[in-house]
Amino acid sequence: MGLNEWAYSTAESLLAEPLPRRWAHSLGVAKCARALGPILGDDAELLEAAAVLHDIGYSPRIATTGFHPLDGARFLREQEGANERVVRLVAHHSCALLEAEERGIRHELESEFEVERPGLVDALVFCDMTTTPDGEQTTPADRVGEIVQRYGPDTIVGRFIQRAAPEIYAAADRVENRLAASAAGHQPM
Repeated sequence: MGLNEWAYSTAESLLAEPLPRRWAHSLGVAKCARALGPILGDDAELLEAAAVLHDIGYSPRIATTGFHPLDGARFLREQEGANERVVRLVAHHSCALLEAEERGIRHELESEFEVERPGLVDALVFCDMTTTPDGEQTTPADRVGEIVQRYGPDTIVGRFIQRAAPEIYAAADRVENRLAASAAGHQPM
C-alpha cells in the first residue's frame, strides 16, 4: 500500500464516522495539498499524506491528552510506524508549538518531535488555514476569525490562534509567493 493510500485509509477509519465534519475538513486540506504539487517537488506525496492525517488526534479512539497534534503524532509513530516526516508534520501543524505553550506542554511537544523543514510546515499551515471546517476554500483571515468565533476569544484555542495569526498569514504569503514564482517558471522549493 502506498503512502497516500495508507494515509487516507487511516484518517477515514479514525474520523469519518465519529467526526464527519472533521473528516470533510481533512479531505479539503488534502485537496489543497495536492494543488501545491508544482511547488513541492518530491515532497508532494508526503504533504498530502500529512494533510489528510493532520487532525486524526481529535478521534475519540486515540485522543489521550486533549491536544490533537500530540495525540495524532504519537498514534502515528507508536501504532502505525508512520513515516517520520509525516509524523513531524502532524505534530507541528498550524503553529502547534504556540497552542502547546498555551496548554503548558510546549517542552513536551518540542522534545518529542522535531520540526519538519520550514517550506513543508508553511505548506501545511497554508492548506489547513485556507480550508473551512466543511472542507471548502477560505482565506487565512476568515479561517482565523471562524476559529476565534467557534471557540471563543478567551479559550485556549482562541488565545492561541490569535497569537498565531501573524505567523499563519506570513506562512500563507510565503506559499502564495512560491506558487506565483512557480507559475512564472521558477523551480520547486
